[in-house]
Amino acid sequence: MIEIGIIIAIYLAAIVVHEVSHGLVALAFGDTTALRAGRLSANPLRHVDVFWTLIFPAILFFATGGRFIFGMAKPVPVDFSRLRDPKRNMVWVALAGPASNLLLAGALTFFYKLTGSDLLLMVIYLNLGLAVFNMIPIPPLDGSRVLAGLLPVVLARALLRLEPYGFLIVLALYFSRALSAAVVPVMNLFCRLMTIPELPGIF
Repeated sequence: MIEIGIIIAIYLAAIVVHEVSHGLVALAFGDTTALRAGRLSANPLRHVDVFWTLIFPAILFFATGGRFIFGMAKPVPVDFSRLRDPKRNMVWVALAGPASNLLLAGALTFFYKLTGSDLLLMVIYLNLGLAVFNMIPIPPLDGSRVLAGLLPVVLARALLRLEPYGFLIVLALYFSRALSAAVVPVMNLFCRLMTIPELPGIF
């Protein structure tokens, strides 16, 4: 029970780092929306989304016997029209969250190699999972914002109109095992680069 509590606390900390990173990069590019909304906060309650932060990770947790979870927080509000270069800056704002989790995973790898702690390895997996999962180009995941910033405006708008159906698409991909088939190999690529144990298989 204590271990579950620690994993939940670490998961919430990871999503806070992820979302605050989005807001800080948006602020650096001229948009104060996240700041004014109180989202540049270490309080995880400000970032919780009922489906993406609670329900979806719980499905993964129980379906994998507690071996693995990932998800996302409530997206940080960004007024792209306030960015200095809206289309280009949107890509950097979107990349900031996954990049923060990759950096955190990399830093923790140093301590994992010193200690061999299974809990640290779980935290590394969790951050890698957050980074890779959020880069899937399905709205409202970060990958959709990156892709929208690279596509012509007409195609970008069409992609972002899928946002109300994003959770249904992700659930369908999960239950068909396509989600794990896409996410786990990329996570294991990072594991090989970081010379840490790979995940055992497709969930």
